[in-house]
Amino acid sequence: MPRTFTPKVVTANALLEGDVVYLTAHGDWTRDHAEADLIKDEGTAEIRLLEAQAQAHEVVGPYLADATPGARGPEPVHFREAFRTRGPSNYPHGKQEA
Repeated sequence: MPRTFTPKVVTANALLEGDVVYLTAHGDWTRDHAEADLIKDEGTAEIRLLEAQAQAHEVVGPYLADATPGARGPEPVHFREAFRTRGPSNYPHGKQEA
């Protein structure tokens, strides 16, 4: 029996700053998980991942991460992804300053 597809977002790290970024529906990158494109189809997810991999001049290590619809937009499902939304953990800067 085929497995059910879980909605995904495409995530990576910005090449120059190293910040966690997410692919939007318009094909640009955002640092806000809630602005990411929530992909509900496996074929579309694979295409969007290929598009992200082709942007090696902007990002490194793109991959698909499980997400779920939320009140403001996609929300992470797994602890690792929720942790990544909060920014670097080595000292307060970036997202952690706010």
